[in-house]
Amino acid sequence: MTDTRVTLAAVVGAHGIQGELRLKLFTDDLAQYPRLQAGEATLTLKSVRPGPNGAVARFAEVTDRTAAEALRGTPLTVSRDALPPLADGEYYHADLLDQDAVSTDGTALGRIVAVENYGAGDLIEIERPDGKRFLVPVAAGVDDLGPPIRVHAEFVDA
Repeated sequence: MTDTRVTLAAVVGAHGIQGELRLKLFTDDLAQYPRLQAGEATLTLKSVRPGPNGAVARFAEVTDRTAAEALRGTPLTVSRDALPPLADGEYYHADLLDQDAVSTDGTALGRIVAVENYGAGDLIEIERPDGKRFLVPVAAGVDDLGPPIRVHAEFVDA
């Protein structure tokens, strides 16, 4: 497998004056990843705790507010190979991106361009060849996480 990077968090901003970072998390347990990439830099996680709208983390390499603010908007990533193995029926969002989507009868629908979760479950966003996009709920609208991803016809708009 190639060294695909997977985003586990994004820096939202600074927290306090000692270099702590406010993070938007895309994982349930950031603490199991002691070293994260922030662009070309490697950051060593010292601590992470729940915070306002996400988490607050301290990294050994970020020691003041100025350094923390400089990372605003930076994705924190790990190698895809660093992620734990999956059980049957589980998937990583990153593995769905750029996959072909077809209807259950085999009709090509387009490519998966995003996976969203607004609180009620995962939604895959499919872009048709003409550029139009639509959302499909994974729990009810997806028959097989493929590849290709098979989508129930009732969730496909004409």
